[in-house]
Amino acid sequence: MDRSLERRAPGQLLRVLGVAFGLAAMVGGMVGQGILRTPGIVAGAVYTPETVMLLWFLGGLITAVSALAYTEMACAIPCAGGPYDFVRRGFGELAGSVTGWAAWLVMVTAQSMLATVVGEFLHRLGVLEGWSTNALAVGVLAIFWVVNWTNTRLCGASQILFSAIKGAALIALVILLFSHSGPAAGPAPIEGGVIGIASLALAMRVIISTYAGWQDIAFYCEEIERPERTVVKSMFSGILAVAALYLLVNLAILHILTPAQMAKSDLPAADAASVVMGVNGEFAITLFGVLSVAAITNLKMMASARIGFALARGGMLPSALTQVAEGGTPRVALTVSVLIAAAFAATGTYMTIIATNTALSVFVVLIANAAAIGLRRREPGLQRPFRMPFYPLPALIALAINGALLGAFIFEDPVNSLAGLAVLVVVGLTYLGIDRARSGSIGLSSTG
Repeated sequence: MDRSLERRAPGQLLRVLGVAFGLAAMVGGMVGQGILRTPGIVAGAVYTPETVMLLWFLGGLITAVSALAYTEMACAIPCAGGPYDFVRRGFGELAGSVTGWAAWLVMVTAQSMLATVVGEFLHRLGVLEGWSTNALAVGVLAIFWVVNWTNTRLCGASQILFSAIKGAALIALVILLFSHSGPAAGPAPIEGGVIGIASLALAMRVIISTYAGWQDIAFYCEEIERPERTVVKSMFSGILAVAALYLLVNLAILHILTPAQMAKSDLPAADAASVVMGVNGEFAITLFGVLSVAAITNLKMMASARIGFALARGGMLPSALTQVAEGGTPRVALTVSVLIAAAFAATGTYMTIIATNTALSVFVVLIANAAAIGLRRREPGLQRPFRMPFYPLPALIALAINGALLGAFIFEDPVNSLAGLAVLVVVGLTYLGIDRARSGSIGLSSTG
Protein backbone atom coordinates (compact mmCIF):
# COMPACT_ATOMS: atom_id res chain seq x y z
CA MET A 1 0.00 0.00 0.00
CA ASP A 2 1.25 3.46 -0.86
CA ARG A 3 2.12 5.15 2.45
CA SER A 4 1.03 8.61 1.23
CA LEU A 5 -2.43 7.26 0.38
CA GLU A 6 -2.53 5.59 3.79
CA ARG A 7 -1.88 8.95 5.43
CA ARG A 8 -4.70 10.60 3.49
CA ALA A 9 -7.26 7.98 4.42
CA PRO A 10 -9.65 9.63 6.93
CA GLY A 11 -10.18 7.96 10.27
CA GLN A 12 -7.45 5.40 9.68
CA LEU A 13 -4.46 4.67 11.88
CA LEU A 14 -1.05 4.17 10.30
CA ARG A 15 0.93 0.93 10.21
CA VAL A 16 4.28 2.43 11.14
CA LEU A 17 5.30 0.48 14.26
CA GLY A 18 7.76 -2.39 13.99
CA VAL A 19 9.22 -5.22 16.05
CA ALA A 20 11.31 -2.82 18.15
CA PHE A 21 8.16 -1.07 19.32
CA GLY A 22 6.41 -4.38 19.89
CA LEU A 23 9.19 -5.57 22.18
CA ALA A 24 9.30 -2.16 23.89
CA ALA A 25 5.56 -2.31 24.51
CA MET A 26 5.87 -5.76 26.05
CA VAL A 27 8.84 -4.92 28.28
CA GLY A 28 7.55 -1.44 29.06
CA GLY A 29 4.08 -2.70 29.87
CA MET A 30 5.18 -5.44 32.25
CA VAL A 31 8.27 -4.09 34.01
CA GLY A 32 7.37 -1.52 36.63
CA GLN A 33 7.74 -0.95 40.33
CA GLY A 34 6.19 -4.37 40.98
CA ILE A 35 9.45 -6.28 40.49
CA LEU A 36 11.06 -4.01 43.11
CA ARG A 37 8.36 -4.83 45.67
CA THR A 38 6.76 -8.25 45.08
CA PRO A 39 9.88 -10.44 45.65
CA GLY A 40 9.47 -9.70 49.36
CA ILE A 41 5.83 -10.81 49.38
CA VAL A 42 6.73 -14.03 47.56
CA ALA A 43 9.65 -14.77 49.89
CA GLY A 44 7.41 -14.24 52.90
CA ALA A 45 4.84 -16.67 51.51
CA VAL A 46 7.08 -19.58 50.49
CA TYR A 47 10.37 -18.83 52.35
CA THR A 48 12.83 -21.03 50.41
CA PRO A 49 14.98 -19.71 47.53
CA GLU A 50 14.26 -22.77 45.39
CA THR A 51 10.48 -22.34 45.73
CA VAL A 52 10.75 -18.61 45.09
CA MET A 53 12.58 -19.18 41.81
CA LEU A 54 10.25 -22.01 40.77
CA LEU A 55 7.17 -19.83 41.26
CA TRP A 56 8.63 -16.93 39.27
CA PHE A 57 9.41 -19.38 36.47
CA LEU A 58 5.85 -20.74 36.61
CA GLY A 59 4.54 -17.17 36.47
CA GLY A 60 6.32 -16.63 33.16
CA LEU A 61 5.05 -19.96 31.84
CA ILE A 62 1.45 -19.16 32.82
CA THR A 63 1.76 -15.76 31.16
CA ALA A 64 2.99 -17.36 27.93
CA VAL A 65 0.09 -19.85 27.95
CA SER A 66 -2.40 -17.05 28.62
CA ALA A 67 -0.93 -15.11 25.69
CA LEU A 68 -1.62 -17.83 23.11
CA ALA A 69 -5.32 -17.04 22.64
CA TYR A 70 -4.63 -13.27 22.60
CA THR A 71 -1.96 -13.75 19.96
CA GLU A 72 -4.25 -15.83 17.76
CA MET A 73 -6.95 -13.16 17.84
CA ALA A 74 -4.56 -10.22 17.51
CA CYS A 75 -3.13 -11.74 14.31
CA ALA A 76 -6.57 -12.60 12.92
CA ILE A 77 -8.26 -9.30 13.95
CA PRO A 78 -5.48 -6.67 14.06
CA CYS A 79 -7.68 -3.77 15.23
CA ALA A 80 -7.11 -0.92 17.68
CA GLY A 81 -9.86 -2.11 20.01
CA GLY A 82 -7.96 -5.23 21.03
CA PRO A 83 -10.25 -7.24 23.35
CA TYR A 84 -13.18 -5.00 22.39
CA ASP A 85 -12.96 -6.21 18.80
CA PHE A 86 -12.13 -9.79 19.81
CA VAL A 87 -15.16 -10.15 22.07
CA ARG A 88 -17.46 -8.32 19.68
CA ARG A 89 -16.56 -10.76 16.92
CA GLY A 90 -16.73 -13.74 19.27
CA PHE A 91 -19.87 -12.95 21.28
CA GLY A 92 -21.62 -9.99 19.66
CA GLU A 93 -22.03 -6.25 20.15
CA LEU A 94 -23.31 -6.27 23.73
CA ALA A 95 -20.44 -8.32 25.16
CA GLY A 96 -17.93 -6.43 23.02
CA SER A 97 -19.16 -3.04 24.19
CA VAL A 98 -19.08 -4.07 27.85
CA THR A 99 -15.53 -5.34 27.39
CA GLY A 100 -14.45 -2.21 25.52
CA TRP A 101 -15.78 0.15 28.17
CA ALA A 102 -14.17 -1.95 30.92
CA ALA A 103 -10.81 -1.77 29.12
CA TRP A 104 -11.13 1.99 28.56
CA LEU A 105 -12.01 2.67 32.20
CA VAL A 106 -9.07 0.58 33.37
CA MET A 107 -6.66 2.38 31.03
CA VAL A 108 -7.86 5.90 31.88
CA THR A 109 -7.80 5.44 35.65
CA ALA A 110 -4.50 3.55 35.47
CA GLN A 111 -2.98 6.66 33.87
CA SER A 112 -4.10 8.70 36.87
CA MET A 113 -2.63 6.24 39.34
CA LEU A 114 0.65 5.82 37.49
CA ALA A 115 1.14 9.57 37.01
CA THR A 116 0.54 10.05 40.75
CA VAL A 117 3.15 7.37 41.54
CA VAL A 118 5.62 9.23 39.30
CA GLY A 119 4.87 12.37 41.32
CA GLU A 120 5.53 10.51 44.57
CA PHE A 121 8.86 9.21 43.26
CA LEU A 122 9.82 12.72 42.15
CA HIS A 123 9.13 14.01 45.66
CA ARG A 124 11.37 11.26 47.06
CA LEU A 125 14.11 12.55 44.77
CA GLY A 126 13.54 16.09 46.07
CA VAL A 127 12.12 17.34 42.75
CA LEU A 128 9.44 20.09 42.86
CA GLU A 129 8.69 19.45 46.51
CA GLY A 130 6.60 22.63 46.59
CA TRP A 131 4.09 21.06 44.20
CA SER A 132 1.41 18.72 45.45
CA THR A 133 1.51 15.13 44.23
CA ASN A 134 -1.78 15.69 42.40
CA ALA A 135 -0.36 18.72 40.58
CA LEU A 136 2.75 16.75 39.60
CA ALA A 137 0.54 13.94 38.29
CA VAL A 138 -1.35 16.37 36.06
CA GLY A 139 1.98 17.77 34.85
CA VAL A 140 3.24 14.26 34.00
CA LEU A 141 0.05 13.58 32.03
CA ALA A 142 0.46 16.90 30.18
CA ILE A 143 4.03 16.03 29.17
CA PHE A 144 3.05 12.64 27.79
CA TRP A 145 0.00 14.16 26.08
CA VAL A 146 2.41 16.39 24.13
CA VAL A 147 4.56 13.35 23.21
CA ASN A 148 1.51 11.36 22.07
CA TRP A 149 0.04 14.35 20.22
CA THR A 150 2.99 14.58 17.82
CA ASN A 151 2.76 11.44 15.71
CA THR A 152 2.75 7.67 16.04
CA ARG A 153 6.37 7.22 14.99
CA LEU A 154 7.73 9.62 17.60
CA CYS A 155 5.49 8.22 20.31
CA GLY A 156 6.65 4.71 19.46
CA ALA A 157 10.28 5.82 19.46
CA SER A 158 9.86 7.36 22.92
CA GLN A 159 8.57 4.04 24.23
CA ILE A 160 11.49 2.16 22.68
CA LEU A 161 13.87 4.54 24.46
CA PHE A 162 12.08 4.22 27.81
CA SER A 163 11.98 0.43 27.65
CA ALA A 164 15.64 0.20 26.63
CA ILE A 165 16.61 2.32 29.64
CA LYS A 166 14.46 0.17 31.94
CA GLY A 167 15.96 -3.06 30.69
CA ALA A 168 19.50 -1.70 30.92
CA ALA A 169 18.85 -0.44 34.47
CA LEU A 170 17.60 -3.83 35.65
CA ILE A 171 20.56 -5.61 34.07
CA ALA A 172 22.90 -3.10 35.75
CA LEU A 173 21.18 -3.81 39.09
CA VAL A 174 21.67 -7.55 38.62
CA ILE A 175 25.37 -7.13 37.77
CA LEU A 176 25.83 -4.77 40.72
CA LEU A 177 24.26 -7.16 43.22
CA PHE A 178 26.17 -10.18 41.95
CA SER A 179 29.42 -8.20 42.21
CA HIS A 180 28.95 -8.08 45.99
CA SER A 181 30.62 -10.73 48.10
CA GLY A 182 27.49 -12.31 49.56
CA PRO A 183 24.48 -12.15 51.87
CA ALA A 184 24.15 -9.41 54.46
CA ALA A 185 23.85 -10.30 58.12
CA GLY A 186 20.27 -10.30 59.27
CA PRO A 187 17.37 -12.34 60.61
CA ALA A 188 17.68 -16.08 60.81
CA PRO A 189 16.10 -18.00 57.94
CA ILE A 190 12.36 -18.37 58.15
CA GLU A 191 11.43 -21.72 59.62
CA GLY A 192 10.07 -23.90 56.89
CA GLY A 193 7.54 -26.69 56.84
CA VAL A 194 4.77 -27.58 54.47
CA ILE A 195 3.84 -24.58 52.36
CA GLY A 196 0.08 -24.21 52.41
CA ILE A 197 -2.21 -23.70 49.43
CA ALA A 198 -3.13 -20.23 50.69
CA SER A 199 0.53 -19.19 50.74
CA LEU A 200 1.12 -20.56 47.24
CA ALA A 201 -2.01 -18.78 45.99
CA LEU A 202 -0.84 -15.47 47.50
CA ALA A 203 2.60 -15.82 45.95
CA MET A 204 1.26 -16.74 42.51
CA ARG A 205 -1.29 -13.93 42.57
CA VAL A 206 1.33 -11.23 43.13
CA ILE A 207 3.70 -12.86 40.63
CA ILE A 208 1.04 -12.93 37.91
CA SER A 209 0.15 -9.32 38.69
CA THR A 210 3.83 -8.41 38.23
CA TYR A 211 3.74 -9.98 34.75
CA ALA A 212 0.52 -8.08 33.94
CA GLY A 213 0.60 -5.68 30.99
CA TRP A 214 1.59 -8.21 28.30
CA GLN A 215 -1.91 -8.07 26.80
CA ASP A 216 -1.77 -4.33 26.04
CA ILE A 217 0.08 -4.95 22.77
CA ALA A 218 -3.31 -5.90 21.32
CA PHE A 219 -4.29 -2.20 21.29
CA TYR A 220 -1.51 -1.37 18.81
CA CYS A 221 -2.15 -4.18 16.30
CA GLU A 222 -3.78 -1.81 13.81
CA GLU A 223 -0.55 0.22 13.68
CA ILE A 224 2.00 -2.60 13.72
CA GLU A 225 3.59 -3.51 10.41
CA ARG A 226 2.92 -7.11 9.34
CA PRO A 227 1.03 -7.90 12.57
CA GLU A 228 0.71 -11.57 11.63
CA ARG A 229 4.46 -11.89 12.22
CA THR A 230 5.39 -8.91 14.38
CA VAL A 231 2.81 -9.57 17.08
CA VAL A 232 3.92 -13.18 17.50
CA LYS A 233 7.60 -12.23 17.72
CA SER A 234 6.94 -9.34 20.07
CA MET A 235 4.55 -11.21 22.34
CA PHE A 236 6.66 -14.27 23.06
CA SER A 237 10.10 -12.65 22.83
CA GLY A 238 8.85 -9.99 25.24
CA ILE A 239 7.46 -12.50 27.74
CA LEU A 240 10.68 -14.53 27.54
CA ALA A 241 12.84 -11.44 28.06
CA VAL A 242 10.80 -10.22 31.03
CA ALA A 243 10.70 -13.67 32.62
CA ALA A 244 14.49 -13.88 32.31
CA LEU A 245 14.86 -10.41 33.85
CA TYR A 246 12.55 -11.29 36.74
CA LEU A 247 14.43 -14.52 37.47
CA LEU A 248 17.77 -12.71 37.38
CA VAL A 249 16.53 -9.92 39.65
CA ASN A 250 15.26 -12.44 42.20
CA LEU A 251 18.50 -14.40 42.06
CA ALA A 252 20.49 -11.20 42.53
CA ILE A 253 18.39 -10.08 45.53
CA LEU A 254 18.72 -13.55 47.06
CA HIS A 255 22.47 -13.22 46.61
CA ILE A 256 22.38 -10.22 48.97
CA LEU A 257 19.39 -10.83 51.24
CA THR A 258 18.02 -13.93 52.91
CA PRO A 259 14.36 -14.83 52.30
CA ALA A 260 13.69 -13.66 55.88
CA GLN A 261 15.14 -10.22 55.10
CA MET A 262 13.19 -10.04 51.86
CA ALA A 263 9.97 -10.91 53.67
CA LYS A 264 10.50 -8.04 56.14
CA SER A 265 11.12 -5.48 53.39
CA ASP A 266 8.57 -3.37 51.52
CA LEU A 267 11.15 -2.76 48.79
CA PRO A 268 13.71 -5.61 48.81
CA ALA A 269 15.42 -4.44 45.61
CA ALA A 270 16.17 -1.09 47.26
CA ASP A 271 17.40 -2.75 50.44
CA ALA A 272 19.69 -5.04 48.44
CA ALA A 273 21.02 -2.09 46.45
CA SER A 274 21.61 -0.17 49.69
CA VAL A 275 23.79 -3.01 51.02
CA VAL A 276 26.05 -2.61 47.99
CA MET A 277 25.81 1.14 47.33
CA GLY A 278 24.95 2.57 50.74
CA VAL A 279 22.67 5.61 50.72
CA ASN A 280 23.00 5.84 46.93
CA GLY A 281 21.15 2.54 46.56
CA GLU A 282 17.77 3.95 47.47
CA PHE A 283 18.36 6.95 45.19
CA ALA A 284 19.16 4.64 42.26
CA ILE A 285 16.06 2.50 42.80
CA THR A 286 13.85 5.59 43.16
CA LEU A 287 15.24 6.97 39.90
CA PHE A 288 14.50 3.64 38.25
CA GLY A 289 10.97 3.90 39.65
CA VAL A 290 10.48 7.29 37.99
CA LEU A 291 11.62 6.03 34.59
CA SER A 292 9.81 2.73 34.85
CA VAL A 293 6.42 4.05 35.94
CA ALA A 294 6.67 6.99 33.53
CA ALA A 295 7.16 4.54 30.66
CA ILE A 296 4.05 2.59 31.64
CA THR A 297 2.10 5.86 31.93
CA ASN A 298 3.10 6.67 28.37
CA LEU A 299 1.95 3.24 27.18
CA LYS A 300 -1.39 3.40 29.01
CA MET A 301 -2.04 6.82 27.50
CA MET A 302 -1.29 5.50 24.04
CA ALA A 303 -3.51 2.47 24.60
CA SER A 304 -6.44 4.44 26.08
CA ALA A 305 -6.47 6.68 23.01
CA ARG A 306 -6.71 3.60 20.78
CA ILE A 307 -9.52 1.93 22.70
CA GLY A 308 -11.39 5.27 22.81
CA PHE A 309 -10.93 5.57 19.05
CA ALA A 310 -12.19 2.00 18.54
CA LEU A 311 -15.25 2.53 20.75
CA ALA A 312 -16.13 5.65 18.76
CA ARG A 313 -15.68 3.77 15.51
CA GLY A 314 -18.09 1.15 16.86
CA GLY A 315 -20.66 3.83 17.74
CA MET A 316 -20.17 3.66 21.52
CA LEU A 317 -18.57 7.12 21.80
CA PRO A 318 -19.08 10.32 19.75
CA SER A 319 -17.81 10.03 16.18
CA ALA A 320 -15.45 12.98 16.73
CA LEU A 321 -13.13 10.58 18.57
CA THR A 322 -12.48 8.72 15.29
CA GLN A 323 -10.52 11.68 13.87
CA VAL A 324 -6.91 10.77 13.11
CA ALA A 325 -4.14 13.32 12.48
CA GLU A 326 -1.90 12.94 9.47
CA GLY A 327 0.86 11.60 11.70
CA GLY A 328 -1.42 8.76 12.80
CA THR A 329 -2.50 9.96 16.26
CA PRO A 330 -6.21 9.83 17.19
CA ARG A 331 -5.85 13.25 18.82
CA VAL A 332 -9.44 13.78 19.92
CA ALA A 333 -9.63 10.35 21.57
CA LEU A 334 -6.21 11.00 23.13
CA THR A 335 -7.24 14.38 24.52
CA VAL A 336 -10.55 13.14 25.92
CA SER A 337 -8.83 10.23 27.66
CA VAL A 338 -6.11 12.46 29.11
CA LEU A 339 -8.59 15.09 30.32
CA ILE A 340 -10.58 12.43 32.17
CA ALA A 341 -7.39 10.96 33.62
CA ALA A 342 -6.19 14.44 34.67
CA ALA A 343 -9.52 15.12 36.41
CA PHE A 344 -9.16 11.89 38.37
CA ALA A 345 -5.54 12.70 39.23
CA ALA A 346 -6.21 16.32 40.22
CA THR A 347 -9.03 15.43 42.58
CA GLY A 348 -7.63 12.15 43.87
CA THR A 349 -10.91 10.42 43.03
CA TYR A 350 -9.07 7.81 40.98
CA MET A 351 -8.29 6.06 44.28
CA THR A 352 -11.94 5.14 44.63
CA ILE A 353 -12.12 3.73 41.12
CA ILE A 354 -8.68 2.14 40.90
CA ALA A 355 -9.71 -0.30 43.62
CA THR A 356 -12.22 -1.74 41.14
CA ASN A 357 -9.71 -1.96 38.30
CA THR A 358 -8.11 -5.23 39.34
CA ALA A 359 -11.37 -7.12 38.95
CA LEU A 360 -12.12 -5.31 35.68
CA SER A 361 -8.67 -6.11 34.26
CA VAL A 362 -9.04 -9.80 35.06
CA PHE A 363 -12.55 -9.78 33.59
CA VAL A 364 -11.23 -8.38 30.30
CA VAL A 365 -8.56 -11.11 29.99
CA LEU A 366 -11.10 -13.73 31.05
CA ILE A 367 -13.74 -12.84 28.47
CA ALA A 368 -11.13 -12.29 25.75
CA ASN A 369 -9.86 -15.84 26.21
CA ALA A 370 -13.43 -17.11 26.14
CA ALA A 371 -13.91 -15.13 22.91
CA ALA A 372 -11.09 -17.11 21.28
CA ILE A 373 -13.21 -20.24 21.71
CA GLY A 374 -16.38 -18.43 20.66
CA LEU A 375 -14.69 -17.05 17.57
CA ARG A 376 -13.47 -20.50 16.52
CA ARG A 377 -17.09 -21.68 16.56
CA ARG A 378 -18.63 -18.52 15.13
CA GLU A 379 -16.10 -17.92 12.35
CA PRO A 380 -14.30 -21.19 11.66
CA GLY A 381 -13.20 -19.92 8.25
CA LEU A 382 -11.51 -16.79 9.60
CA GLN A 383 -7.90 -16.59 8.46
CA ARG A 384 -5.69 -17.17 11.50
CA PRO A 385 -2.00 -16.58 10.67
CA PHE A 386 -1.17 -17.85 14.15
CA ARG A 387 -3.17 -20.66 15.70
CA MET A 388 -2.79 -21.55 19.36
CA PRO A 389 -1.31 -25.04 19.75
CA PHE A 390 -3.31 -27.75 21.49
CA TYR A 391 -6.56 -25.79 21.07
CA PRO A 392 -8.63 -25.27 23.21
CA LEU A 393 -6.35 -26.22 26.12
CA PRO A 394 -4.41 -22.89 26.40
CA ALA A 395 -7.63 -20.86 26.40
CA LEU A 396 -9.19 -23.18 29.00
CA ILE A 397 -6.10 -22.91 31.22
CA ALA A 398 -6.20 -19.12 30.94
CA LEU A 399 -9.92 -19.17 31.78
CA ALA A 400 -9.28 -21.30 34.86
CA ILE A 401 -6.40 -19.13 36.08
CA ASN A 402 -8.15 -15.82 35.55
CA GLY A 403 -11.42 -17.19 36.93
CA ALA A 404 -9.56 -18.22 40.09
CA LEU A 405 -7.92 -14.80 40.29
CA LEU A 406 -11.26 -13.04 39.92
CA GLY A 407 -12.73 -15.23 42.65
CA ALA A 408 -9.76 -14.44 44.92
CA PHE A 409 -10.13 -10.71 44.35
CA ILE A 410 -13.85 -10.84 45.13
CA PHE A 411 -13.13 -12.84 48.28
CA GLU A 412 -10.42 -10.42 49.47
CA ASP A 413 -12.17 -7.17 48.54
CA PRO A 414 -15.83 -7.91 47.80
CA VAL A 415 -17.04 -4.29 47.91
CA ASN A 416 -14.66 -2.83 45.33
CA SER A 417 -14.46 -5.96 43.17
CA LEU A 418 -18.24 -6.27 42.92
CA ALA A 419 -18.50 -2.52 42.36
CA GLY A 420 -16.23 -2.93 39.35
CA LEU A 421 -18.40 -5.72 37.98
CA ALA A 422 -21.50 -3.62 38.68
CA VAL A 423 -20.03 -0.99 36.36
CA LEU A 424 -20.17 -3.59 33.60
CA VAL A 425 -23.87 -4.17 34.28
CA VAL A 426 -24.49 -0.43 33.96
CA VAL A 427 -22.51 -0.36 30.70
CA GLY A 428 -24.54 -3.29 29.37
CA LEU A 429 -27.84 -1.62 30.24
CA THR A 430 -26.62 1.62 28.65
CA TYR A 431 -25.71 -0.24 25.47
CA LEU A 432 -29.14 -1.87 25.35
CA GLY A 433 -30.75 1.56 25.77
CA ILE A 434 -28.65 3.05 22.95
CA ASP A 435 -29.36 0.07 20.71
CA ARG A 436 -33.09 0.29 21.39
CA ALA A 437 -33.07 4.03 20.68
CA ARG A 438 -31.26 3.44 17.39
CA SER A 439 -33.75 0.74 16.41
CA GLY A 440 -36.61 3.05 17.27
CA SER A 441 -35.23 5.93 15.21
CA ILE A 442 -34.68 3.62 12.24
CA GLY A 443 -38.25 2.37 12.55
CA LEU A 444 -39.64 5.91 12.66
CA SER A 445 -37.61 7.00 9.64
CA SER A 446 -38.78 4.01 7.63
CA THR A 447 -42.46 4.59 8.47
CA GLY A 448 -42.12 8.30 7.77
